[in-house]
Amino acid sequence: METGVSAGFPDFYRQMMHLEKADARQYSPLVLAYVGDAVYEIMVRTKMVSAGNLPVNKLHKNSSHLACAGTQAKIIKALEEELTEEEHAVFKRGRNAKSMSSAKNASIVDYRLATGFEALVGWLFLSEQFERMTELVSRGFAALEEEEARESAVQDKEEKETIESAAPGKEEKEAGEPKIWEKETP
Repeated sequence: METGVSAGFPDFYRQMMHLEKADARQYSPLVLAYVGDAVYEIMVRTKMVSAGNLPVNKLHKNSSHLACAGTQAKIIKALEEELTEEEHAVFKRGRNAKSMSSAKNASIVDYRLATGFEALVGWLFLSEQFERMTELVSRGFAALEEEEARESAVQDKEEKETIESAAPGKEEKEAGEPKIWEKETP
């Protein structure tokens, strides 16, 4: 067995800290969510830093958007069809877990969905399914980017229509009568 970091960070860390390998099935869904929250946060921060050297407050703002319950709820909704039976069971256990904390800036539905998502990430991490975990989070980010692009396009179209409807039309200009917004004030 390799003993350096090249053996893989989790193995290296367990060896250096004298830890036993975790059995992800033995943990409550809230413990899985606790681990998943930390792992997901590292994944989000790594994504932000890889985008370029930005001021820390900008990195924090961008990270906070991806780590909030509402965004995690959108991600799991986009991924739910792709989950295996076992992954879906873990997600549902996390979603249905009774937590003593409450949603701060999210609806209770989004908070529960986010807890289920975090439980899934924690379970995948503890069961060392790193490739699957990364694949799902990456697909979630891509689905989120697609949704935000669609929402932005709709918003741009609505703004354009609002501006066009507020501008005087051709027939109004031809009438020659100055409109309220065209009249000079004394």
